[in-house]
Amino acid sequence: MASVANGPFYILKPPNHPGYKLSSGIRTTLWSFSCTNAPFLTLQTSKHKSSTIICFATDKQTSSTETSSTARIRSEVLTPFRSVRMFFYLAFIASGGLGGLIATTQLIAALTNPSRALDAPEIVKGLGIDLGAVSLFAFLYLRENKAKNAQIARLSREENLSNLKLRVDEKKVIPLSSLRGIARLVICAGPASVITEAFNQSEPYTERLVERGVLVVPFPTDGNLPSFEFEESEETKEITAKRKRLWQLTPIYIPEWTKWLDEQKKLAGVSSESPVYISLRLDGRVRGSGIGYPPWNAFVAQLPPVKGMWSGLLDGFDGRV
Repeated sequence: MASVANGPFYILKPPNHPGYKLSSGIRTTLWSFSCTNAPFLTLQTSKHKSSTIICFATDKQTSSTETSSTARIRSEVLTPFRSVRMFFYLAFIASGGLGGLIATTQLIAALTNPSRALDAPEIVKGLGIDLGAVSLFAFLYLRENKAKNAQIARLSREENLSNLKLRVDEKKVIPLSSLRGIARLVICAGPASVITEAFNQSEPYTERLVERGVLVVPFPTDGNLPSFEFEESEETKEITAKRKRLWQLTPIYIPEWTKWLDEQKKLAGVSSESPVYISLRLDGRVRGSGIGYPPWNAFVAQLPPVKGMWSGLLDGFDGRV
């Protein structure tokens, strides 16, 4: 760590480095950079303002389209009788197909043998029933299979989201899944100016958002840094601490976050340039999403305060989860 008091701010960049990824941090005015294959370095410019360069080395490449076994298990738990239904659908399809095959051979024999011509209408009726049954159960099977695949894909995306990393402070990095049961996360993604405005709009609701266990993950998508200004005075000490707590998380391993977010936008038919927000439940599932600024007033109105043991966990949350 290097410290410079009352001096200009310098960014030290390793020679021939491929580039820096940007993320937001917290303090009176806190900026942080995240890059790959480089050391960690902090430069402090004044008593109340700091700028941080956070660099991480990783070779891990996560495919968010990859279906995990965990997602399949969760799907079975959520819909335990789906596999049974699909098995019976296949059995009925096979039974109807076999009956239709037998009826077809009987119909051919009846049409080629005048002595059995009177049986043809009855055989055609049976063949129609078999074909209708095959069509019905094939439709039900395909619908069930489509719902299963959609559910597994959604659960797999949620599982990939839970594996993304967050920085709590300069010394602690956690996976998003560590906050399950502790906090309701709101991912705010967009240009730095949008995130800064969302930060300003959240100010009147800070105390009630913290009571509801809300933590914000600001994710700038334009390569710029949002500027978070906290008022440092004795009168606002308590509310400032809560605002810092509300906005304390910083996404790291930016390419993985970008890939996940781009896939969500593509699935939702949203432009890749549009600012979006994604709110999560306490259990880590996606609660809702939208374009533009997070509706802080709606969160306050709809979310119940965190009580009981969850409240105690959140009150003591300092990244050691």
